[in-house]
Amino acid sequence: MLDYRPRMDELLGIAGSGAIATGLAKVAGERVDTVLWARSEASAERARAAVPGSVRIATDLDELSGRTFVVEAIVEEHAPKAELLGTLGAMLSPEALVTSTTSSLSVSELAEASGRPDRFAALHVFNPVERMKLVEVAFHADGADDTRARVLEFCERLEKTAVDVPDTPGFVVNRLLFPYLFDAVRLLDRGGVEPRAIDSCMKLGAGHPMGPLALLDFVGLDVSTAIADSIGVDVPERVREMVAAGRLGRKSGAGFYDYD
Repeated sequence: MLDYRPRMDELLGIAGSGAIATGLAKVAGERVDTVLWARSEASAERARAAVPGSVRIATDLDELSGRTFVVEAIVEEHAPKAELLGTLGAMLSPEALVTSTTSSLSVSELAEASGRPDRFAALHVFNPVERMKLVEVAFHADGADDTRARVLEFCERLEKTAVDVPDTPGFVVNRLLFPYLFDAVRLLDRGGVEPRAIDSCMKLGAGHPMGPLALLDFVGLDVSTAIADSIGVDVPERVREMVAAGRLGRKSGAGFYDYD
């Protein structure tokens, strides 16, 4: 095990170009030397429009090889994450950290896939990354002490609050959140109440910043379904039908609400 000394010179690499990846780049770009990898030139162009000019955008994964702290932030599916983490683990220097923004998958399995479980962590940031302060962090049982210290230090540098959570499906937030969200859909299915009424009740009566149906639209019904399936939460048939019909929420222009 390496002796730990604070690293204020971390070189950040972000593998991905979606909302979480670009949101993280926005927050980190002004604080840490950051390179974001996008799989295609089209994705790179979208990323360039979304992140500050201080963030370098690359389409060659080798551009991340010299980074000391890499965040995998691609689709929430085990197979592609495991493949990318294995590639990253093999190309980075021995002391580099590999992390994943997974919100529902097994940390231990992803850590093993990376080939460096002692230098791996889950780094579950929340969307929108610029506004949400919480980061759920989880580690492999063989995680090195300095890995934990560097991850917590990194979160602090981004002005986030890191909470160490167990390696359990959905961690804390999603494990509690998604049963509630889908119960709101079941209430809607019983009839007699409209989406806006449900959302208004939870915003005004429970102090939530966003109602459950609007939140499902924000997260994306396809993403929400994938997370629920991963953590063993029953998904209402209505939601699966909406996903099949392409009503995914905000990103598709229609979900429980219509968006311009």
